[in-house]
Amino acid sequence: MEKQIMQVSLSYQAAAPCWGKNALISSSEQGIVIHLKPQAKLCAIQSAGRRLDSQGIHHVLLAGDDWDLEKSWAFWQGFRAPKGARSIEWPNLSENEKKELQYRIRIIDWVRDIINAPAEELSPEQLAQRSADLLCETVKDNINYRIIQGEELAKQKYSGIYTVGRGSSRPPALLVLDYNPTGNLKAPVFACLVGKGITFDSGGYSIKPSSSMNSMKADMGGAAMLTGALALAISRGLKQRVKLFLCIADNMVSGNAFKLGDIIRYRNGKSVEIMNTDAEGRLVLADGLIDACKEKPALIIDAATLTGAAKIAVGNDYQSVLSFDDKLVAELMSAAEMENELFWRLPLAEFHRRQLPSGFADLNNIASPSHTAGASTAAAFLSHFVENYHKGWLHIDCSAAYRKSAVNLWAEGATGIGVRTIASLLLKKAK
Repeated sequence: MEKQIMQVSLSYQAAAPCWGKNALISSSEQGIVIHLKPQAKLCAIQSAGRRLDSQGIHHVLLAGDDWDLEKSWAFWQGFRAPKGARSIEWPNLSENEKKELQYRIRIIDWVRDIINAPAEELSPEQLAQRSADLLCETVKDNINYRIIQGEELAKQKYSGIYTVGRGSSRPPALLVLDYNPTGNLKAPVFACLVGKGITFDSGGYSIKPSSSMNSMKADMGGAAMLTGALALAISRGLKQRVKLFLCIADNMVSGNAFKLGDIIRYRNGKSVEIMNTDAEGRLVLADGLIDACKEKPALIIDAATLTGAAKIAVGNDYQSVLSFDDKLVAELMSAAEMENELFWRLPLAEFHRRQLPSGFADLNNIASPSHTAGASTAAAFLSHFVENYHKGWLHIDCSAAYRKSAVNLWAEGATGIGVRTIASLLLKKAK
């Protein structure tokens, strides 16, 4: 059966009264019309794309001269869904716009797809390899990587990743990838990206209820986002050296899983008492941050689906950012505005670093019960593994990485929010 293609055009005139007051969409024999107000934001187009897809319209042609790169992309963001095939015949764009659109479709769709993948189909090793493959496909030369797995992690004293992942039948892994376009092995590392890649999070012995566990295939959203951000930055012309560290594990329950009261001893001399095995993301990120600091980069960005507290604070619409570096946060927010993505700053102060007391180790992996700023204390924990945490370090708590149900802008599943912003920030700081 030949697929039916629906023509979709934009109009800045109101729909006929029969479609209702302030109607966003009308239709005729010529196809669908999206009605925009003169100062309409891109979210109106994204909402229209979501609505058309939910009505079973899966093959469209974007017609007329009003479509540009950002409007086309906004439509695709809403139109795309994780189940079933969709296609778009794109409008006439400039060559530069076509290239940028192709980059976004290849890379950000990869991010959304890999986050949506069932945990059974994405082991720690597979996430590491598929992330490396994306970047090696993006740039053929001056890139190399290694994957450290299982017992080798313990031998090399990656205590956090190994401890969290040892309870699973699928061994934990660390991806270390070096993008060095200079070709000079002694070139300084400009930036380090450290991503949390928990390929499934049961909560361990602090086990999650089913209602909280059913989306935990997406607990590797930070790793996916940073991989995509680096790939997009490279596609846009990044010429500075960047290292990517993906800290990957299953957090499972078994006779070999880590337990409450255990103490992890890290290579930087810090010891951490485990009082909640569901606060595992910070434990694996600590290893990556230690490695990142050894490179003495100007910029360190870590990203993780780290806390429910961030989602409670900002919902699923904003990515949360925490940092001691006001100037760097301002640069991130400027990049987010330019890329039409939503970020929100949450508080992080020196006193948060003192809210993780332990009677048996340097730190507890959760804050004491009297301190309830969960996103802030999680970031504060990470700061203990960043040598110069006051300058050049950003922590992104990926509160907008995944939606458990569809809304008017997004299908159920991964969003890809943040990839463009981080890519833009890397390029801006690299100049």
